[in-house]
Amino acid sequence: MGKLTFILGGARSGKSQYAQELAKQRGGQVLFIATAQGLDDEMILRIQNHQQARPQHWQTIEAPTQVIQTLSRSSLTPDVILLDCLTLLVSNILTSEGSEERIDEDQLERAVDKEVEAILNWAATHSANWIIVSNEVGMGLVPPYPLGRVYRDLLGRANQKVAEKADEVFLMVAGIPVPLHAFRK
Repeated sequence: MGKLTFILGGARSGKSQYAQELAKQRGGQVLFIATAQGLDDEMILRIQNHQQARPQHWQTIEAPTQVIQTLSRSSLTPDVILLDCLTLLVSNILTSEGSEERIDEDQLERAVDKEVEAILNWAATHSANWIIVSNEVGMGLVPPYPLGRVYRDLLGRANQKVAEKADEVFLMVAGIPVPLHAFRK
């Protein structure tokens, strides 16, 4: 089946730019799956900047959640699927399922697991090459509020699941891709 590439890094580490370069190199029809939602002016501007950075001939699907359900409803048959990003996908699930007043971590974990497993199953059974982008949030400060800590833990576990199934994993540091797949067990 297709190759799964996972790109991790901090904010502004060059993840998206590197993912786009890989997608161009892999060639063929590229489908960009966007998980961001323009909920405020700053995010709308970020989305517009990301859109302008992508080649115009790439197809785009917006899927803040339910990525595979959205993908399966389309008639597209891409050679490369670039999901940018898992970070926002997990955040979207968290904000749709939980709140600061009511945190059911088990329910949230099941929802994130279901989403990630659907993506990984699709990637394993279809011929398209996948590139998944995500933030590495476990290297920073411990969030000072419960919902932030739950989010950090959920994303960390989701990142581990994707990395385990990926054919190659890169950690972006100051715009430099550091291959991590060589360090696997």
